[in-house]
This record gives sequence, C-alpha cells and structure tokens, in this order.
Amino acid sequence: MNDLTLDCSDIDRYLGKPMQPARIKDPLAANDIRRWAQAMHYPNRLHYDEEYAMESRFGRLVAPQSFAVATDDGHGAGPACVGAIPDSHLIFGGDEWWFHGPQIYPGDLVHNERVPFDYVVKETKFAGPTCFQRGDNNYYNAQGEKIATQRSTSIRYLAAAAREMSSLTATEDPEWTDAQIRELEDKKFEYVRTLHDLGHGRRWWDEVSIGAQLPTRIFGPHSVASFTTEWRAYIFTTWGGVHRRTDLDLAALGFTEDMAGHENDPVMERQNPELTDGAYYGPSRGHLFPRWARYIGMPRAYGYGASMGAWILDYFAGWAGEWGRVIHSNSAYRGPAFSGDITVMNASVIDKRIDEHGRPIVQVDCKMTNQAGVVLATARAEIELPRK
Repeated sequence: MNDLTLDCSDIDRYLGKPMQPARIKDPLAANDIRRWAQAMHYPNRLHYDEEYAMESRFGRLVAPQSFAVATDDGHGAGPACVGAIPDSHLIFGGDEWWFHGPQIYPGDLVHNERVPFDYVVKETKFAGPTCFQRGDNNYYNAQGEKIATQRSTSIRYLAAAAREMSSLTATEDPEWTDAQIRELEDKKFEYVRTLHDLGHGRRWWDEVSIGAQLPTRIFGPHSVASFTTEWRAYIFTTWGGVHRRTDLDLAALGFTEDMAGHENDPVMERQNPELTDGAYYGPSRGHLFPRWARYIGMPRAYGYGASMGAWILDYFAGWAGEWGRVIHSNSAYRGPAFSGDITVMNASVIDKRIDEHGRPIVQVDCKMTNQAGVVLATARAEIELPRK
C-alpha cells in the first residue's frame, strides 16, 4: 500500500466551540412526520393515523422519538465533521441519544445547537488510519425545552486507502425469488401485528422479565428506491427547507474533489439548486450511485447511518409503546445496509431496575444483521416503562 497519511491536526481548533445552529424554516407539518415514519419503515399508527393518535395519551399526532434528527441539516453529523482532513471521505459510525421528555408535534419549530466534542485515530482493516470524530447535537423546541441530545460519531478516512484495501467483490445485488419475497412480507407483518396488539395499552415494567425477547423486525430488500425515499424524508434535502450554514465548505473539509460538490450551499441553492441536493452531486451520492459507492470503497449502493440509527430507536420505542419511552440509547454502526440486502433486528432485555430518579427502567441489547448474519449495528438502550 502507498504511504497515505491521515492528517487530523486541523480538527483541534474547533473542539468545544459552538457552531452555527441548524434551523428549519417552517413549523413542522403533519406530513413531515408521516413522511418520516413511512421512509423509516415504521408503521406505528401514532405517527401517521390522526384518528388513532387522537385516542392515544397524546391526543394528537406525535412524531417518533427518532424524528429529531430529521430537523437537522445533515443527519446530526455537522459537529462530527469539522476540520480539514485532506483527500478524505466520511461515513457514519454511531449515535448516542439522551431524551429529555418533550415530544415533537405538528406545528413545532425545532432547532439544533451543535458543539464538536472529540476525536481519535485508529487503524482499521477498511481504510488503514481512520479518524473517529464525535460531536454533540442539542435539539430544542421553540419554547426552549431540550428535546434530545445526540452525540454523533463520524468515520473519516482516505478514500484512496479504502479503495486500495477493499476487495469490492459483492458488487451485484443478491437475487430474491417471489416465494422468498412473500415469506419476507409475512415475517414483516408479524412485527407490525405486535404494534397493533399492544395498541394504546401499557407494557408494564413489572411484567417484563430479564431475558425476554423483543419481536424480530425485518425490512427490505433495500434498494436505490428505498434509500432515496429515506433521503427525501430529511427536511434539509428540500430546496429552501432550512436556513443554510454560511460556514460550510466541503472542499475545505478535505473531501475529494469529485465528492465535495455544493451540498447545503446557500449561494448555489439560489443559482442552480440541482447541484446542492447531495443525492445527485456531492458527498451523499455514493449512497445512490454504485459507481460513486465504489469510488469511496463501497461495493454498491448503501443506506444512511442516520437512518440505521432511526431504525434502532423506532424498534425500541415501538416495543415500549405509547406509555413508555427511550431515555438513552447508544448505537455503533459496523457496516451499512447494502442494496438487495434485508435488515433483521433482534433484541433482549438484559437488566431491569429503578434508577436514581425513581424511574422503572429496563435495559435492552440489540443486534442488527443482514440475511447472511453479518452484523450491521449493535445498540444498548435504557427504556422507561410504566409501573403498576
């Protein structure tokens, strides 16, 4: 391998310093929330069926806990992607979430205050020297109430090193027969039925046992179409949808010339918005175009790390039901969901306790795999449940 140096020294001058905040322009619409639930494959009626939601404890349509990240202008990665690393690219490495109580409803105006946190360089099989960089996102509503804190991890690496070290052998989508697809649809609906069965009822902390298994959640096969649907559910991908940062320069961050582009560029958005979308040009197009996926070391089109994080939060929250909530979750992304693959989620209860605030808590451990058993992500969460 050639002598490739990962220079991260420029990051130091940004750590601990607040960035420009991310601000959506308009109050959230009910269809913003519905679009998100649909794109994340989360058929919980609380988030799209207003009649059902009116009968709930909330009395109206409510956003999933995962929705906060949709109100940011870059999947929460902004504070985890500061400082120049020459000739680099970025993928998502994980998210840690703390939820503070307030829900998001249609009509809310949410903004994100961001602070770069830290970074470390490690040797990886994927790309040699690799920077694991973290940054904090603090989501607030218009009343100044903190909704959630997200500590996002980005993985920054030399694209040339990834191309050199990756085998890029699995470049074609796997084939699924019609019978296999029908079987998958049946299994997916088994999970949906567990949401229906709990309905507006309570999952009592007292009745949950250590070792209890959460229902298996399956979705996919993923495709360029499904990845595009996910992308479009993030509000910042809509022209004029957010107040764009004026301090963002992807080329200055060190992104390779072919992948830098004008994503989120407020000047170019007024001149030629086609160039600012991210899906067609710029750093995000590797997700949707196999050619550009291979350019950054991926064998074919692949999903978004932030969406993977949403799948995890939705999985936990759906099991908890409307009377429970995720209070903390820590996820590590091992590898992306590739086009043609399915995602399988399993989890179990590993602990239960009354915490220092008197809350009945269960701790849940989750593993996300594809159809071959390859681990895509792991997560551990603390979930508050009602007590009899």
